[in-house]
This record gives sequence, C-alpha cells and structure tokens, in this order.
Amino acid sequence: MAAPYGDEATIRRILTELGDTWAVVGLSSNRSRAAYGVAQTLQRFGKRIVPVHPKAETVHGEKGYASLAEIPFAVDVVDVFVNSDLAGPVADEAVAKGARAVWFQLGVVDEAAHERTRAAGLEMVMDRCPAIEIPLLQ
Repeated sequence: MAAPYGDEATIRRILTELGDTWAVVGLSSNRSRAAYGVAQTLQRFGKRIVPVHPKAETVHGEKGYASLAEIPFAVDVVDVFVNSDLAGPVADEAVAKGARAVWFQLGVVDEAAHERTRAAGLEMVMDRCPAIEIPLLQ
C-alpha cells in the first residue's frame, strides 16, 4: 500500500528530478533540532539548502532568510519544519514563491494545505523525512 501522504514515485521525483535548491523552513543554527541534521544530509546528497527562520542565520555555510518571500532567487523544494498548525501558510507561501514541491517533515500534517498545494500544481509529501528517503534511492 502506498504511503498516504506521498507515494514512492512522488518522493523519488521530488528528490531526483525537481531541482536541487531546497528552502528549509525552521532551520536555525541549533544543532539539537532535527532540521539541522536533515539539512546537513541534504547537502551531503548534493542539495543546496537555504535556511528560512525568523533569525535569518547562516547555517551550514548558507545565508539564511527570515521568510520564503525574502529569498532573492528561485527555490525548487520547500522543506517544512514547523508545527502542523503553522505549516499551511508556509505551503501557501511556497506556491506564491513558485516552488515546484513542498515537503512536510515527520509529524507535520495539514490535509487542507496538501489539497491546496496539489491543486496549485506542486508535488507534495507530508509526514516523511527526506534524510531518511534520499539514501534509499542510491
């Protein structure tokens, strides 16, 4: 049975075909947060990570921005590390930004945001982790 929030084909497409610039929403320099390690893994697999956090910190050598709208270049995937109740607006910002996909991390679920994002033509995965999925593609 396919995963309810992202089948294997969608996961593979996001990780291998839709581009290598990933905005990581919720990424800060706090090494104890999951976003820190996931972003590091994405970099190891050739992705450019763009930290998005109110503090706009530089993380893993990449300049941070306070919001998706402030990033002065295109992003391919928006990886979301915020609570489910805050994730929907981030998905809407990703659509407005012109991203090609949205990825909600483990534990982040918003059915309405999933429907809106897919209706806008973006790929979307929820409640999965790219740092777990990407090594499985090798």
